[in-house]
Amino acid sequence: MTIKFGTDGWRAVISDTFTFANLQLVAQAVADYVLQETQTDQPEVIVGFDTRFLSDRYAAEVARVMAGNGIVAWLTRADAPTPAISYNVVHKKAAAGVMITASHNAPRYSGFKLKAAYGGSASPSQARLVEHFLERNQEEARGPNMVDHQHALDNGLIRRFDPTWAYYEHLSQLIDMDKSAAGELRVVADPMYGSGRSCFREFLSRTRTHIQEIRGEMNPGFGGIHPEPIARYLTALVAAVQASHADVGLATDGDADRIGAVDGLGNFVDPHHIFALATRYLVETRGWSGSLVKTVSTTMMIDRLAARYNLPLHETPVGFNHIADLMLTEDVLIGGEESGGMGIKGHIPEGDGILMGLLLLEIVADAGVPLHELVTDLQATVGPPCYARRDLHLPFPIAKAEMVKRLTDNAPSRMNGQTVRQVDTTDGVKYRLADDSWLLIRPSGTEPVLRVYAEAPDQEGVSVLIQTGRELAGIE
Repeated sequence: MTIKFGTDGWRAVISDTFTFANLQLVAQAVADYVLQETQTDQPEVIVGFDTRFLSDRYAAEVARVMAGNGIVAWLTRADAPTPAISYNVVHKKAAAGVMITASHNAPRYSGFKLKAAYGGSASPSQARLVEHFLERNQEEARGPNMVDHQHALDNGLIRRFDPTWAYYEHLSQLIDMDKSAAGELRVVADPMYGSGRSCFREFLSRTRTHIQEIRGEMNPGFGGIHPEPIARYLTALVAAVQASHADVGLATDGDADRIGAVDGLGNFVDPHHIFALATRYLVETRGWSGSLVKTVSTTMMIDRLAARYNLPLHETPVGFNHIADLMLTEDVLIGGEESGGMGIKGHIPEGDGILMGLLLLEIVADAGVPLHELVTDLQATVGPPCYARRDLHLPFPIAKAEMVKRLTDNAPSRMNGQTVRQVDTTDGVKYRLADDSWLLIRPSGTEPVLRVYAEAPDQEGVSVLIQTGRELAGIE
């Protein structure tokens, strides 16, 4: 068995590769890593889980392995958002965190996210060390150290707790609650059956914000959809916003580290616009400064805002861990990616859908105008707004190096009537065009999927670029 950590841990199909036996082996490797890297006599690890099938049982097994190695496991009492688990790693000064979740992936998947002591995803070097211990243990036929769950509870090695209240207290330092409350906004929250359920309602319960929640009941099958806050999975949210005449709809993914939104007219507001609106607000209204960090698949609106405010800009490979690296080493104002993972200064280096949803409500309340008007003004200022992503499902994983070589060797000189001014291989292959349009082709790090992204001044240009991407990738 070969288990590899991707951009944010290990994901696999439940009962195929993601089994209790394999999970226990991975947990033991994490325990070995924690014991080697921690100086304290009794290190602590935070363990949380989402709403997926068997997630609570998987988390309990991880806690048993930690306890069996003399590590205190703080195990959540119920499902919780990944950002709450990550924040509690820092809050409790733990050595690491484990979140059982497959995030936005299909219901048949489960996953194991590893969080470092700084509250963000484990670095590639840390993940490689865990993989080293996993391989060593398998070579030596060394199984996991485990103890009885009740025995560990009785002896304080497993401690049940609620991670949300310390997390909410921290968020209240980042969000202007008075400003948000003054807007008296009508909001529909859609956790998409994920572990962000109840979060917006609980946090805003003492304000004058009117919150309605949909799809908040326990449903490990996510109603037959992927719990990903993108337009095609948010028809229920659009309907609820329109039916209740709400001002804003907020959607979070399966573990609430990503955000999507719907305006009062029922239009989807994608993460690109949320990222850009938050950047403009933090600079112009709060007076904050710092560098902007975006992934290669994120809108050029961020580039234009960086130039407008004379702020440093960094572009990274896809994956919030790359953004987190910069958050740990320099003064980052905001970092984000097209999938909806975003974080701001003062927070842990982690994407946080709850935080960004609350910040969007503050932005709308402060402006005193509908969200669709803010989006229109943003587009007029730093557009173009036209963007698309297509996920092309493959029968087998694609060799990334081979694909990159083929796409760079055969790079066209023009696309959609524009000169290709640069071919970037930061992550996949990105063709940058003379009018600031771009096309990106990259394989997913977690699924047998080829992702094709494009941005252009108009929808016709986006469609042409997406089709060009399919042809270049050899998928007609």
